[in-house]
Amino acid sequence: MSVLFRTLSLTAGMAAAAMSLSISVAAAADDIKLSSNQRISCGRGLMAGKLQTSTCRSYAYIFNSKTTEYYRCAASVTVTKDNKDFIQIQTEGGACQKRERLFPSDSSYSFDAAETEGPNTNSFFGPGGFVIWVSDNTKLAAKACFSIAIGGNQPDVQRCVDMKFE
Repeated sequence: MSVLFRTLSLTAGMAAAAMSLSISVAAAADDIKLSSNQRISCGRGLMAGKLQTSTCRSYAYIFNSKTTEYYRCAASVTVTKDNKDFIQIQTEGGACQKRERLFPSDSSYSFDAAETEGPNTNSFFGPGGFVIWVSDNTKLAAKACFSIAIGGNQPDVQRCVDMKFE
């Protein structure tokens, strides 16, 4: 009987620990938000032999609304075809790069992101860049954080501007 009791109490303890872990994982998952401002840009090109390519790229942002750490995720699909058939379909990306936190302390934050258009438009900064807007839900505080791709071997320029409320 004592072996059965120990087994039941061990099972109950493991269930309580698993439940506690799932609650903390669920609470952490509630802090992770997808930006509602995903973008897609597509371009076409001609290749030798009357081949056509179309490439579409998209970026999204995954944001921790408690710590303000975020990830920039990128993916693309390239389709190559001739006048009759698809020759090749390639996917690239699928990686999310972790970025530093935007506010130094934990709180409850809201955010959004925007991408510049691709290099085939009037972008004079090469491939362009992005901006993350973040605001504190518990007090009147917000900032805009820019990341501009200069191109070549130079690193991206990253700057944040704290908003003043007048």
